[in-house]
Amino acid sequence: MIYLDYQATTPLAPEVAKAMQPWIEEKFANPHSPSRWGNEAEAAIEVARKQVEKAIGLTGGSLAFTGSATEALNWALKGTVEKAAAKGKGARNRIVTVATEHAAVLDTCEWLASQGVDLTILPVQPDGRLDLDLLARELDKNVLLVAVMQVNNEIGVTQPISEIAKMTHEAGALMLCDAVQALGRMDICAGPDFVAVSAHKIYGPKGIGALWMRKGAEPAPFIHGGGQERGLRSGTLSTALCVGFGAAAKLAEERQHRDYDHVQKLWGAALRALGKDWIINGSTAHRYHGNLNIRREGVDGARLIADLRDIAFSLGSACASGSGRPSHVLRALGLNYRQARSSLRLGFGRYTKQKELVDACRRIAAAAHEQETLDA
Repeated sequence: MIYLDYQATTPLAPEVAKAMQPWIEEKFANPHSPSRWGNEAEAAIEVARKQVEKAIGLTGGSLAFTGSATEALNWALKGTVEKAAAKGKGARNRIVTVATEHAAVLDTCEWLASQGVDLTILPVQPDGRLDLDLLARELDKNVLLVAVMQVNNEIGVTQPISEIAKMTHEAGALMLCDAVQALGRMDICAGPDFVAVSAHKIYGPKGIGALWMRKGAEPAPFIHGGGQERGLRSGTLSTALCVGFGAAAKLAEERQHRDYDHVQKLWGAALRALGKDWIINGSTAHRYHGNLNIRREGVDGARLIADLRDIAFSLGSACASGSGRPSHVLRALGLNYRQARSSLRLGFGRYTKQKELVDACRRIAAAAHEQETLDA
């Protein structure tokens, strides 16, 4: 199999598997136990916490481990609303977000709207970028939180997070950044009050994410029970998963520039192999080049996936691809139903071999041409 679905998940780095192994087998103690073995596990988690914080690269805050980035985003949104509501009458009660955000943000915001929160979902320009003038007009005194992701998971387009955070703070509001697709690939932009990240998108294990919180902005607890994680999140932490996340973050930080250069070469090779009949969805100037979202008029993306079963690629987000609906991100760019259905997402990274990528792209182009010939 040629794996080209790096936005859905990344392979587990061998170094990460090795770091996790002892904590899966003999070092199984509960990290919240006062025993010597528990203390050892707790110390390993604190090392991992510092490794993830260092990879995020922001100062003035702290990090709490969560079960996923989805949980982290839910916590930041719901916990911030709950904390503001506790202030009583006159509290800010408006969330502003963007139409191309991940479902973990959009669905949570819609739920909050059903509970009485004032929600504004801003459109994007045809290149997938947010119009900052439009955002500025929406930043009134009732805005509590602005949620914008740094790198889009479906099309790879980046947003000017530091600028957005500055505008948000000038309006007296807080900012949440989904940095799942940014961590390890580029520097996390300075400015947000909350940053959500995930281990399995940086060659770490599934089942663990984290929320970085600026000091003083911590949301109300989302999961209650024992307050094991900084008194804000309850539940026994998995030492193995935390250690795996830490090892992946350390490796990603060390390899960031090398991985970036590798991806740049792969991007160029993929475009040459695909040929001239494809259109890139989203900005080509502002994007992460390990995400190649393309379309070709008249092609059925689902048929291509069925015809090329030994190549792993997708139509869009793994969280939404099973629904049968066209990508909400592509529709937000202004693509019609047929254009969205003719789009593919090719994701590549650290372990992608250029020859394999080129072979896969040539086969995808040939299969698309065959579809066009049969349907003519």
